[in-house]
Order: sequence, then C-alpha cells, then structure tokens
Amino acid sequence: VQLQASGGGTVQAGGSLRLSCTASGFMFNINVMAWHRQATGKQRELVASISRGGGITNYGDSVKGRFTISRDNAKNTLYLEMKDVQVEDTGVYYCVRPASDSWGRGTLVTVSS
Repeated sequence: VQLQASGGGTVQAGGSLRLSCTASGFMFNINVMAWHRQATGKQRELVASISRGGGITNYGDSVKGRFTISRDNAKNTLYLEMKDVQVEDTGVYYCVRPASDSWGRGTLVTVSS
C-alpha cells in the first residue's frame, strides 16, 4: 500500500488549498478512504472520510461546511478541497486507508493569520 499526499503549503487565513493523494498497491475503488490531520502537540484527528463510490461523506465538526472530500477512482486519487482555512487548520494532513490502517507520508499545511 502506497499513499502519497501532496498539495500542502502556506496559505493565509480565509484562503483555499487543495490536497491530493495518489494511491497504489491496492484496489482503491473498493476502499473507504479518509483524511486525518495532526497539529503540533495534539492528537491526530479525523478530517473527513468517503465511501467507495464517493456517495457518502463524513466530516469532523471543525471542518464541516468548509472542506470537501472527493475521489476519482479512475485515477486512484483522493482529494481534499479546503476553503476558508483557519489558523487552527494548520498541521500535517495524511491520506489514510482505514481498512488496513495504512497511512501515507503527510503533507504540511500552514495557515498564517
């Protein structure tokens, strides 16, 4: 299982960012996928998850209404559209395959005030 997240960077509060995760080594289209994040000194938390076909999504309370998770099964790619980002969204974002608890290398998102 390989999960490679990208798209992180520094953005001003109120701005937008789009993360991507390319997956390989397993059948992407039959797996629930998720994004988690970890801020310095804090525990990891679920940001969002998405069903195999993309029709069912779930979000952490802190990102509801601002973030959108999506997937392209033809491209084995998971996305996280982040809008109206806040300083509290700063952290390392990880692409996760929950079925095997597989975590990719994260991508750092820094939100400046």
